[in-house]
Amino acid sequence: MRVAVVGGGMAGLAAAHELASSGAEVVVLEGADRLGGKLRLEQVGGLTLDVGAESILARRPEGIDLIRAVGLGDKMVHPQTTTAAIWTHGALRPMPPTVMGIPADPTALAASGIAELADPRILPVPTEDVSVAEFVTERLGRDVLDRLVEPLLGGVYAGLTDHLSLRATTPQIAALGEDLLTAAAAARAAATASGPVFAGLVGGVGQLPAAVASTPGIEVRLDSTVRALARTSDGWRVSVGPTTDVEVIDVDAVVVAAPAPAAARLLAEEVPEAAFALAAIDYASMAIITFVFDDAVVPEGSGFLVPPVDGTFIKAATVASNKWGWVGESGRTVIRTSVGRAGETTLLQHDDADLAGRALTDLRRAYGTLPDPTDRLVRRWGGGLPQYDVGHLDRVETIDRALAAAPGLEVCGAAYRGVGIPAVIASGRAAARRLIAAGTMDA
Repeated sequence: MRVAVVGGGMAGLAAAHELASSGAEVVVLEGADRLGGKLRLEQVGGLTLDVGAESILARRPEGIDLIRAVGLGDKMVHPQTTTAAIWTHGALRPMPPTVMGIPADPTALAASGIAELADPRILPVPTEDVSVAEFVTERLGRDVLDRLVEPLLGGVYAGLTDHLSLRATTPQIAALGEDLLTAAAAARAAATASGPVFAGLVGGVGQLPAAVASTPGIEVRLDSTVRALARTSDGWRVSVGPTTDVEVIDVDAVVVAAPAPAAARLLAEEVPEAAFALAAIDYASMAIITFVFDDAVVPEGSGFLVPPVDGTFIKAATVASNKWGWVGESGRTVIRTSVGRAGETTLLQHDDADLAGRALTDLRRAYGTLPDPTDRLVRRWGGGLPQYDVGHLDRVETIDRALAAAPGLEVCGAAYRGVGIPAVIASGRAAARRLIAAGTMDA
């Protein structure tokens, strides 16, 4: 049994791991010169640091399970601090308890000075999909949306709540029901009792892709762009490589773990309905700018978020040396800033020096005086985050329905039902398990 996995990000690697663990021979075809997608380690100021995703949601099991399965369980750690702030109204203000930005303690919100809570309205949860902005504004007012919900979602999706789907991006908010404040208080109390929210790895979560790829039964081919997919009488034909020297690989099944635009191109001939739905998914670009300081005094806490309405350049900052013990042990201060939101099409056209300079200016405005960094690194993620706009789950259902008519072909990744590491791992595992359950593994 041979399966081709198109794409070597975490979704594709999770699918490959699941298939190989079930006895399949798997070839992972990655067009870039590295694995891991948005997980990446690089040297900054002599330190090896995550320059993409740096943590894993610990309250979903998939990421933790995979970490343990590939032998990294002894490196798993939790943040030393999760005390975060909102930089707004000219000051860093402590983040009050919330459920995805819905206040769980109105008294703490008032004391923070972050946002004014409108007179809450108790309204039914709509049966149709609506934007996060419409849902929250009608019930709690625009200020709560702009200064709490928007910066939280901006950190996850780099999107805008006026467009993002309530049911696809914040089902936790929809699940609160009609009385948002009462339900948020109860949900927050229950969540606090359920243990750490996030986990990481000593040395960085960027170690995970290589560990997964080392699973017996997985062959990895880098710089291997997949040009086309075609059905054969007993499986699928995958065309790989430059147009002047295309290689044909015949396999029993294919898992497409590429971003939506690339997946749409590959599915256009064989599954046009799925391709059309995939082509409708937009992406946002962003960048992570990492600074290393030899001697910097930074307030306690894990960092801060920034409401877009305040017009700053950065949208968030994380003090990695406060958050992660293994980073802090270096004796240096490491701050990660993120920039870029949906619709900011010219952002990544600026050079590294400009991006870093503007980010550092914002850090100095937020924290006060900071020395010049010893080193900095700009890592761009062009088209990095899919946008789950209103109607997204309908598009995903269309894709699922169309693929049901194409045996031996599955898709997975951040474009479907979640952008976090556990969500994309779950997507890859589910794709692999569908192939196994369909009997493809018996071919």
